[in-house]
Amino acid sequence: MNRFAELLDRLSYEPRRNAKIALMREYFRTTPDPARGLALAALTGELRFRHAKPAVIRALIEARTDPVLFRLSYDYVGDLSETVALLWPAQRNAAPADALTLPEVVATLGSAGKADLPALIADFLDRLDETGRWALMKLITGSLRVGVSARLAKTAVAALGNLDPGEVEEVWHDLAPPYEPLFAWALGAADRPKQTNPVPFRAPMLSHAVDAAELARLEPGEHAAEWKWDGIRVQAVAGHDARGRHQRRLYSRTGDDISAAFPDLLEALDFDAAIDGELVVLRGGRVQSFNTLQQRLNRKAVTAKMLADHPAHIIAYDLLAEAGEDLRDLPFAARRDRLQRFVGRIGIGRITLSPLVPFSSWESLADARADPAGHGAGDDAAAIEGVMIKRLDSPYLAGRPKGHWWKWKRDPHAVDAVLMYAQRGHGKRSSFYSDYTFGVWRRGPGGDELVPVGKAYFGFTDDELRQLDRFVRTHTINRFGPVREVVHETDEGLVLEIAFEGLARSSRHKSGLAMRFPRVARIRWDKRPSDADGIEVLEALIGEA
Repeated sequence: MNRFAELLDRLSYEPRRNAKIALMREYFRTTPDPARGLALAALTGELRFRHAKPAVIRALIEARTDPVLFRLSYDYVGDLSETVALLWPAQRNAAPADALTLPEVVATLGSAGKADLPALIADFLDRLDETGRWALMKLITGSLRVGVSARLAKTAVAALGNLDPGEVEEVWHDLAPPYEPLFAWALGAADRPKQTNPVPFRAPMLSHAVDAAELARLEPGEHAAEWKWDGIRVQAVAGHDARGRHQRRLYSRTGDDISAAFPDLLEALDFDAAIDGELVVLRGGRVQSFNTLQQRLNRKAVTAKMLADHPAHIIAYDLLAEAGEDLRDLPFAARRDRLQRFVGRIGIGRITLSPLVPFSSWESLADARADPAGHGAGDDAAAIEGVMIKRLDSPYLAGRPKGHWWKWKRDPHAVDAVLMYAQRGHGKRSSFYSDYTFGVWRRGPGGDELVPVGKAYFGFTDDELRQLDRFVRTHTINRFGPVREVVHETDEGLVLEIAFEGLARSSRHKSGLAMRFPRVARIRWDKRPSDADGIEVLEALIGEA
């Protein structure tokens, strides 16, 4: 357990991607089975303990320390795992920490009943030092927050044997913790694990953002362009297993099986192929906003009313496999031709072809990007967030290879809003007020009122974060638990320029509006709160959509 705790600790302080990979690779190389496989499962979010919840941990720490002290400390530290690790009283006669192993912890937590769990966790905490307790809490809550994505952890496994990370992705869904066949393959001790899944997830190809300088180096005639739809990237895969039974799966971009949330779409996958595309809601022949799609995401059960009111649809980008043939090595132009014929042949109303955007120069594509409605998108323009640029000769490569695909998003909207509330962040930001609620004016005959319209916690530099934190601390006028209210209805307040991708109506928000991807674009030290924008600016954007 100590080695795993040390790994998490070092990863949390290491900002460099390649250094993180090196740390994980060394851990996997020198740690025996099954500990390294369980560590990999934790890093990729594949470890879950049914009864081990944050509420159990809070009850334990409040029983061992003063509850008021814990709440004050938690408010200050901002991270439950770190707070418990520091506050937990050490036991003099506890068993040595070295005797506690990661496999022992995982097996015990996985098999323990709900009533037995608090005593077991308390015993583990007694036997560990501060770093070990912190790692245990991270393991239990499932929120590691050490700057490692599932993809990065799999990349570290691939680095053990100079494998392509995409190859690890290919076999991932056929394996389960502690992944012993995977490590044996990566270390050259065994062949590649046999792929038995008839509907496997294939590592997706991703794009890079493009700018004017990058465009100047590209030749328009060597590329195709598509609309960038505001949905979620998915793979729709269908095929037959060894017994001849037809299997169907819908995967998210990260490989999560989301089939259960979209039974209406799954039923339509009556083919033998793998399609890469965008999942949207298509109602009345019109692609709906992401906010509409969001109402169907992350649901364990979908009602008949939801299926009728929010019909799922796929806009197909690419054809990765057909009738057992892997098409990923073909150039994009050839795959596109195969996709067009495939979609036309299957005749499924829930899958349509992503239209190409005609252009003769980057200037003409820029015009289409700025005005999709006037360049063929019609009523669907509100669901478009830019264009995708793809090399005609590009194979389908896993990950984010350079020089093949680019995304050119539409310029974000911007509004000048007043900072109203602030809250501490988590992890490395736990000592800073870094989460900001902001509002705009609703002006009327009865007086002007600031209405909250969103929250943002990124977009600023480290230096700007320190400036914002200082402002919050020196201009607090009220407190609500961990939330500080800052002066905002006088010209002593602070104006922030907020950039965001889109707006949608929302009954859950006081303003009636919900922002998509809001972020702090800059601090408007030059502007008074009374000069901030009114809600009519946002209403006008809704009207345009």
